[in-house]
Amino acid sequence: MTGHEIRQKFLEFFATNQHRIVKSSPLLPTNDPTLLFANAGMNQFKDTFLGLEKRDYSRAVTSQKCIRAGGKHNDLEEVGKTARHHTFFEMLGNFSFGDYFKEEAIVFAWDLLLKEFQLPLNRLWFSVYKDDDEALELWKKVGAPADRILKFGEKDNFWQMGNTGPCGPCSEIHYYMGEDLSKQRAEMVNGAGDTVMEIWNLVFMQFNRDEHGTLTPLPKPSVDTGMGLERISAVLQGVKSNYDTDLIRPILQFISELCSREYDPDTQEGMSMRVLADHARATAFAIADGILPGTNERNYVLRKIMRRAIYHGSHKLGISELFFHKITDFVTHMMGGAYPELLTARNLTSQVIQGEERRFRNTLRVCLPKFHDLVERHASQMPPYSELVRLYDTFGMPSDLIKVMLEQQGHQLDPVSFDQSFSAALEELQKTTQPVCAAPTQAKVKPIYQELAEQTKTNFTGYQGTELLETKIVALISKDEKVSELNASENEFDGEVILESTPFYAESGGQIGDTGILESQSALAKVLDTYSPVSGLSVHKVKVEKGSLKVGDKLAALVDTERRRRIMLNHTATHLLHAALREVLGLHVKQAGSLVAPDRLRFDFTHYAALTDTEINELERLVNEQIQRNSDVSKQEMGLEKALSSGAMALFGEKYSSQVRVVSVPGFSTELCGGTHVSATGDIGLLKIISDSSVAAGIRRIEAITGPGAIERYQQAYDILDGLAVNFKSGWQDIPSQIERLQTSLKLALSQVDTLKLKLATQSVTNVLEQAKTINNVKILAQKVEDLDRSGMRQLADNLGQKLGSSVVVLGMTEEDKAALLVRVSSDLTKKLNAGKIIKELAEIVGGKGGGRPDLAEAGGRDVAKLDDALGASYQSVEKMLTS
Repeated sequence: MTGHEIRQKFLEFFATNQHRIVKSSPLLPTNDPTLLFANAGMNQFKDTFLGLEKRDYSRAVTSQKCIRAGGKHNDLEEVGKTARHHTFFEMLGNFSFGDYFKEEAIVFAWDLLLKEFQLPLNRLWFSVYKDDDEALELWKKVGAPADRILKFGEKDNFWQMGNTGPCGPCSEIHYYMGEDLSKQRAEMVNGAGDTVMEIWNLVFMQFNRDEHGTLTPLPKPSVDTGMGLERISAVLQGVKSNYDTDLIRPILQFISELCSREYDPDTQEGMSMRVLADHARATAFAIADGILPGTNERNYVLRKIMRRAIYHGSHKLGISELFFHKITDFVTHMMGGAYPELLTARNLTSQVIQGEERRFRNTLRVCLPKFHDLVERHASQMPPYSELVRLYDTFGMPSDLIKVMLEQQGHQLDPVSFDQSFSAALEELQKTTQPVCAAPTQAKVKPIYQELAEQTKTNFTGYQGTELLETKIVALISKDEKVSELNASENEFDGEVILESTPFYAESGGQIGDTGILESQSALAKVLDTYSPVSGLSVHKVKVEKGSLKVGDKLAALVDTERRRRIMLNHTATHLLHAALREVLGLHVKQAGSLVAPDRLRFDFTHYAALTDTEINELERLVNEQIQRNSDVSKQEMGLEKALSSGAMALFGEKYSSQVRVVSVPGFSTELCGGTHVSATGDIGLLKIISDSSVAAGIRRIEAITGPGAIERYQQAYDILDGLAVNFKSGWQDIPSQIERLQTSLKLALSQVDTLKLKLATQSVTNVLEQAKTINNVKILAQKVEDLDRSGMRQLADNLGQKLGSSVVVLGMTEEDKAALLVRVSSDLTKKLNAGKIIKELAEIVGGKGGGRPDLAEAGGRDVAKLDDALGASYQSVEKMLTS
């Protein structure tokens, strides 16, 4: 069977056994901010296992995209060296949420492996937890020989989600990969090497571990299993390495043709090809799921993966042109049938990778000189690891490259010792700095909110209207503690109110929280903001204006209607803009963040280039066309899977419950969204894009205004144009040409002024040429000048240098309350004198920095009063260099 057939057979086997086939979640985790990437099949079901979420099925089966690089699970540096390690892999898994347990899980595994996949029993081994006699007996019951069922301790056969929470014993299935069956030994299971390989892990979640380590049986035990597709494919296809399966071997063949080298698994080049194959898979899937290379958290880890691949391709395999995008495109071609998101993101992936490869090649041009400086400073001694790791951590220089270049410098390195010392130094460095590749930490919910969420759920009525004439205060909070009463104070706000029901929208999905008032006969409070610290709980931040608020009080909740209306205009406009972007730029466009405020909207999205004027005009035309149609904006509640199958767009990074709200403009836009929206597109009135900018590599940001704000913008533009037309005494159509003529005239006038300034400066300085000092047969002239810019100062230095011949010219001037310095060394003297070194000494005197070429260098400084001192010191600086 091919890898694709194995995946399909696994899914179909469990589907026939009443399991729901659930699509792989994105690699960008949606419900666990402590994870860098989805790294196991159970990630998307974590809240279900914890009892925080209910689904309309109790059995599931998935093939989950996973990346293990960074954080707790980090295989990055091992990839390519072994037959099993990957950054990207697919995890096949079946799950029971309080439905079946050990017996059915073991029967399913036995039937699939021996009856469907027809694996030979005499190659299989089974491990169970040392105290799990139940699992041991169940394996015997299905037919496993007793001498092939082994017991292990917590390290190998007990699984837990964290230090506390759901946990339980697990049972692993292992496969003997050797040629000679007689050489199988029990000690090979969980032993060194890959001769006996784990292929499937069945986790039986039956306990809850508290902070004291006490295990309490769960009321509804569950099952979570995981089997690597690449591993089971190696077994079923009869190959020794995952890289020899049809899931990866064609990529290796493509790389072989790309670099014109045969793939030999036992060579250094073969290892580099495996790195490229694996990292191309990780990169293609990550970008397709909205993760782009960058400097923070998972984005930085992806950048390291990409740069490690680019380094191996360019430095180990000798590929000179941009190449990595070609390999990821081959991955897309191979895997696009099973994962259509790869095809959707094809153009984006190619553009992002090419940009990153260009940047990395530039990075190497920066970090290689720094490496040589480091080696030069330490002469023949081995540079300290504390400095070597900075090249890796700060400048992105791969550790492999550092090792190779040290060996080229004559240092004898033991690979194992180097890796251990390098890792230890890196760990020490990251203790004192914030490691950008660390997993993000989950924002802790304050206990007060967690407690309230367990006691009450806020009923949101804001979809139906912005006023609720009677609701009840169920809790009041001041300084993170529950109180019975809130009174006016001198503080910015007086406390927080939790209502039984509220029309106030709590900030979520980019839409900011509502403001307004809470009012009763005896009290009045302004609502300054509304937010939701924990799902299902709305918190109103208030300032008491009159009377006091007490728990149990009944009052009216009144949202600022005009502010909400403007927010609604912008939110619906955001949906229209998102749909228009996908139509104009391509389906690779995905939302990467948003802000919906009353005065503007901001929309971040994946794209690899600045928008052209034509594209911006087309976006505005499409959105305003939908506004003019005055189409109804539909809002429907439905099941998540039904919504997705109907074409509704889900946003990466968003966590959705089993019931979702679908907001759609028929024939144009359909999205899952819990925000507030207009009734018809015509309510928006008008949309105007006011900016397009870059916020990160591969991420663009559009800002726009709608409704009254957009009309006001057009009116301002009209007034400006009208004023210009009056001044120019011409029509609007002639204004651009009039401005162009003015600019041409101004440019000419400024050029003439600069020429005159240079002429005057040259004349004034020429009079002091005879003041040039001669030191060791070298003429040196240091002079203060005025009324020149940097370009003029360079031209003046050239003029003076030509007149003096073999010489050093040092010029200084005051520029916008700062000191500016320039050093010019004639070309015949650069072997003895370096302008860059001279300028650095002079720059320190004026409190600044500088640098440049051996023949020309410039500097600036804050201390204008020391400019004459710096010019005077130039003679001593040159003399010191000439005599050293």
